[in-house]
Amino acid sequence: MAFDATIAHMLSFANKVSYHCLIAPNGSRCTLVPDDQIAWHAGDSTFLGRSRCNDFLLSLAFAGDTYATPLSVQQIDSAVEWIMPRQVLHGWPLDHITDHRQISPGRKTDLNPVEWQRLHTALARAYSTLGKS
Repeated sequence: MAFDATIAHMLSFANKVSYHCLIAPNGSRCTLVPDDQIAWHAGDSTFLGRSRCNDFLLSLAFAGDTYATPLSVQQIDSAVEWIMPRQVLHGWPLDHITDHRQISPGRKTDLNPVEWQRLHTALARAYSTLGKS
């Protein structure tokens, strides 16, 4: 789904889906739910032994289908830029950054595993620079 269409879809209460942030192919972001509120993104899910992931995870989505079109460099850079201040604030280890495939296996398929690896690699690089001048 295109960026604007995805925003419209998420703004419709009837669809019962939302994310904290959506990233367009050009890297621009739209905040849909403030970080201190619950977004409806994961549904039936479990992470680190806890269920109801919507209650405690922040959610970031990419416009489009990552199986049809790879994430752009701008999307990956924007995601890292969005995640890292939250990582510093909350002290998240890298293995606490996840995707739907991992918290809702068999029910959710995003991100494409290749794109997840690209994002995870970019995050690992950003994590490695924490605390270094």
